[in-house]
Amino acid sequence: MAATSQLERDMISKAQRQISQCQDPIEKLRLQCLARGASGIKGLGRAFRIMDDNYSNYLDLEEFTKGLQNYGLSLQPEEIQDIFNQFDRNQDGSISFDEFLNSVRPPMSSARRQVILQAFHKMDKTGDGVITIEDLKGVYNPKCHKKYQNGEWNERQVFSHFLGNFDSPNNNDEQVTEEEFLNYYSGVSASIDSDAYFVVMMKNEWKL
Repeated sequence: MAATSQLERDMISKAQRQISQCQDPIEKLRLQCLARGASGIKGLGRAFRIMDDNYSNYLDLEEFTKGLQNYGLSLQPEEIQDIFNQFDRNQDGSISFDEFLNSVRPPMSSARRQVILQAFHKMDKTGDGVITIEDLKGVYNPKCHKKYQNGEWNERQVFSHFLGNFDSPNNNDEQVTEEEFLNYYSGVSASIDSDAYFVVMMKNEWKL
């Protein structure tokens, strides 16, 4: 993950600088997520899924507002209403948060999306759509990690830490879905202007 660490720091710094000048509510929300790091948008997705008690994949304005507040995003009530109205296209008082998250996620070219999914499927050995510790065995070598080498961590702790790179800091369940993987790398992608550079970086990082 070393290759992405500096890029993530650059992205956080850039997002923090842009927030104060941003007027568009959706872009402001996106920047606040990116200012939390590459896991920021994925964390927002988790906050919404927790709110969706009946698994409908839809939220009303009250749930949507509470989800944003629980995640600690700073938006005025009128900005939240504006965002909600933009996604409540049929004006039935509810929005699909999958559609919402797809819009908040920084735009990615098909080449970027393809190489991200290629990396995900390489790690998802079982092909069940979730990367777990079991998937990592034989794919990711924990013996290269410094804390394993000095005896501070065992193999499972190294694997758990690796998966934690893609998880929300306060909700590390040692499972990474395709959506979470895409949301993580959408943050990294936001800090890289060149498609070619991003694809090469991913191929080197994941040995694709």
